[in-house]
Amino acid sequence: MIREATRRLRQHLPAPLVGALRRVIVAWGMATASLRPPPEIIVVGAQRAGTTTLFRLLSEHPQLRRPTVDKGTGYFDDAYRRGPRWYRAHFPVRRPGGRQKAFECSGYYLFHPLAAERIARDLPGCQVVVMVRDPVARAYSAHRHELARGYEGLGFSEAVALESERTRGLTQTLAAEPAAASFAHRHHCYLQRGHYAEQVQRFVDALGADRVHVIDADVLFADPIATYLQLQERLGLSPYRPAVVGRWNERPGPPLPVELELRLRAHFEPHDAALAQLIGHVPSWRREEP
Repeated sequence: MIREATRRLRQHLPAPLVGALRRVIVAWGMATASLRPPPEIIVVGAQRAGTTTLFRLLSEHPQLRRPTVDKGTGYFDDAYRRGPRWYRAHFPVRRPGGRQKAFECSGYYLFHPLAAERIARDLPGCQVVVMVRDPVARAYSAHRHELARGYEGLGFSEAVALESERTRGLTQTLAAEPAAASFAHRHHCYLQRGHYAEQVQRFVDALGADRVHVIDADVLFADPIATYLQLQERLGLSPYRPAVVGRWNERPGPPLPVELELRLRAHFEPHDAALAQLIGHVPSWRREEP
């Protein structure tokens, strides 16, 4: 009920009032944090890899309960300093006798160098879901997303050419300084976010392979019901068939120049090979056409 009221008010109120409403909801959540169980499932990313679609699907599942305001909290990346009470404030109050599990979806967790160890330390038994997507398409989509949000001023070709220079040393800084945050690391790492194997491995090392579930976005969209049912089984959920599976939060754009696409495919080749070895099969975007 709170979530629906917030959604409607957000559509009609000025941004400052929406922000004030969020603060009131979080303050109430902190006052009742002891009644709010933390999540048992987290969708950790990757950004622009179908996470919004999966969030919508999980939100409909009768055994799951989403955060009260937004789809994610960002706690285990830039908001960790706010503490566990602040984090629990974002989840629903435990229902008497209820057995539903809370979950969230924060797409920067996969890429942030400290998120995996923080989740492992603070949420024993939590399961994470990783969404992967053709890294060339993901990078291009992420760039359009950042442009639309006003966080990027360069064209895609220039942005990827300058990425290493713009983001040099930022991962190491974030890993070494737990209170640090970086705008460029969060918004301008178009290629690095597609180096999936090293990010998935970080979660496997921290949580164990049995708690890390990798989903190929293209496979999900090609056969959504079957893929979603398989994920539910791996998460220990009762089977639930959604009535509709959409592609939410898409940002279609013009095709990439062929030369640039081929250059990016070559860049990602060793990273895709490492991912295939880690998950035990070739990802959809590297499979030979029949």
